[in-house]
Amino acid sequence: MFSINLPCIFLALKITNINWQSKLNKAAHHTSDYSNTEVILRRGQAFTISLSFRTIVQPWDNFTFIASTGPSPAESQQTKVIFNLSEEGASGWSATQEHSEHGCMNFTIVSPANAVIGRYKLKLQIDSGNKVSSALLGQFVLLFNPWCPNDDVYMANEKDRQEYVLNDSGIIFHGLEKYIQQEAWNYGQFEEDILDISLAILDRSLNHRKDPSTDVSNRNSPIYVSRVISAMVNSNDEKGVVEGKWNGKYCSGTNPLHWSGSVTILRKWYRGRYKPVRYGQCWVFAGVMCTVLRSLGIPTRVITNFNSAHDRNINLSIDKYIDVSGKTLHLTEDSVWNFHVWNESWFIRRDLGSFYDGWQVLDATPQERSKGIFQCGPASTKAIKEGDVNLDYDSSFVFAAVNADCVTWIHYSNKRKERIYSNTRKIGKFISTKAVSTNSRVDVTHNYKYPEGSLKERQVYKKALKLLGVSSTGRRTKVTRRRRRFSVAQRQNMTVPTGKPTISGKLNLDASPVIGQDILLTLSLRNLITDFKTIKVKLSASAVLYTRKPKAEILQWSRSIQLGSEEVKEIPFKISYSQYKNALMDDRKILVTALCEVRQGSSLLMEKDILLQDPFLTIKVFGPTVVHKAANVQVTFTNPLSEMVTDCVLRAEGSGLLKEQLQIKYVNDVRLITHSLCTLHIYGTRQLQVDLVSNHFTDVKGFVMLDVTPVQ
Repeated sequence: MFSINLPCIFLALKITNINWQSKLNKAAHHTSDYSNTEVILRRGQAFTISLSFRTIVQPWDNFTFIASTGPSPAESQQTKVIFNLSEEGASGWSATQEHSEHGCMNFTIVSPANAVIGRYKLKLQIDSGNKVSSALLGQFVLLFNPWCPNDDVYMANEKDRQEYVLNDSGIIFHGLEKYIQQEAWNYGQFEEDILDISLAILDRSLNHRKDPSTDVSNRNSPIYVSRVISAMVNSNDEKGVVEGKWNGKYCSGTNPLHWSGSVTILRKWYRGRYKPVRYGQCWVFAGVMCTVLRSLGIPTRVITNFNSAHDRNINLSIDKYIDVSGKTLHLTEDSVWNFHVWNESWFIRRDLGSFYDGWQVLDATPQERSKGIFQCGPASTKAIKEGDVNLDYDSSFVFAAVNADCVTWIHYSNKRKERIYSNTRKIGKFISTKAVSTNSRVDVTHNYKYPEGSLKERQVYKKALKLLGVSSTGRRTKVTRRRRRFSVAQRQNMTVPTGKPTISGKLNLDASPVIGQDILLTLSLRNLITDFKTIKVKLSASAVLYTRKPKAEILQWSRSIQLGSEEVKEIPFKISYSQYKNALMDDRKILVTALCEVRQGSSLLMEKDILLQDPFLTIKVFGPTVVHKAANVQVTFTNPLSEMVTDCVLRAEGSGLLKEQLQIKYVNDVRLITHSLCTLHIYGTRQLQVDLVSNHFTDVKGFVMLDVTPVQ
């Protein structure tokens, strides 16, 4: 119970003790999990405070409360409110006296559901007729309130609130559309310092530095707060939390694959005097933003979009150019990522209208500038689904990420290019998030678009083109063509194939690829006509990042294949471990391309994304897990390589984890077994994550759910 004994300073007010009823208020406001010692409340909901007096309060004593937040509180900006006892002020704040005992007065104070969030000071002023005196009663933090029906972030379902506000761990999906993987992430929004850090992030923003008073007064809106956070989680403009890096080595920081939670990142930024933490990629930005928004009370989840388009010019067409050997040419800044991770937050859109209420897309990954800085959202998922790309904020960019068409061209010369591939269904696949109450995957693609290929889906696409001022050929109108000058020039002198294709084909994996083993594939070709065909096949394989940017060539060969009338041939080939082991990036991804050319008829391009499976960690817990008592955890790892795994480092992470003692007990060329003692200080269902890093592996992870019980 949080109370203040003030025998001297409050003599004029006759107050001897202030009791904030911390335990009672935190339970009522769903803030008991915060590690902070100060009072944490949610707006739009009553809280109780008790005052003890040395002498009896007289009937003519008039009580006035003053709540203020920010560096320059002002009533005109709703950052300072003055309200009397038993009277609701114009600000919506009110105070009433409850049943009280002799020498003690109990007050119930209610903040409005649209109050500015942040750290407040509460003062009491007593007018005793001929004497007015005031004193500071203390500080409290006011958060958004998803339990309050009048709050813009109100969420009606209790299970949803438990998941999207109170769950401090989760799952982030990644990989490929046909091989979706999951990774545990520790959000840790209730851990020590995290709420203070979240408020500090707001205070470090460009908006706050330019105009602190206006910035704080705007913090009553989840639209405003979430947009500021999307800018501050990356470091591109505002010296925010995480510095992104997608190329080269990570010697001057941490490999993005090594992060498994937000807490360490946020504390490093805060304790390092706001120096950006190196390094992050999309899932890191999304994990950190989820932590910050949940800590402030905004319901938030992490979303993964597979085959995510990065449409630099927002013409809803992703153009890819290859040379005659099938090698990717960098003639455009458009790209398609294997996956991209962003956030959704839940709130109403007073700026757009009630139709656009609900889930709003926010993306902290620094890809494009919005209003001059790297920020994205909030964009209503309903606006995206309906093609309302003219609405705030950045709905056109998100629409392109899930809806753009893909076009591939062979670049023969500056005077000749041939379109060989066009796909309206490739982008925006298996849009995924963690299920409520379980770690299973939920597909939310239907929230973003109508079924692929349906009449409604194409109608929405054409509507978006029209709103963006883009013709069906990808050209912009005269007003905005300046941004398209480079791409429009490329489209000149291009050949569009006519007639039906004469061959078809497919690249198939013969078995699930595992790192350390050869990759076995089959190229299947079919002659679709009765004429004899000679097909020139040019096949290449490259190590790529998850952004599909090629980094190292693995193999390249060409050969001629003869196909008789309607004949089918299967050509097996392999990529040996010795071929790819030194080229493979940390992403463990390989792109195989087969370009098939015939003398008469259009060329055929086939691509196969390969994700090599890392070995798994097996985690076993011995005995019960009890708060503040060490739990014995065994971690087993089987090495799939023919060579010795050395320089192994094991790390543990989890919300409520007090300390870690990970010691390698046994290592050989096959198995690695460790025993560790993990102590947790929070009871309930906890997520324990273990990460193995070695000279051969950068991303071997596992997790286990623990049922931690309180001390009996």
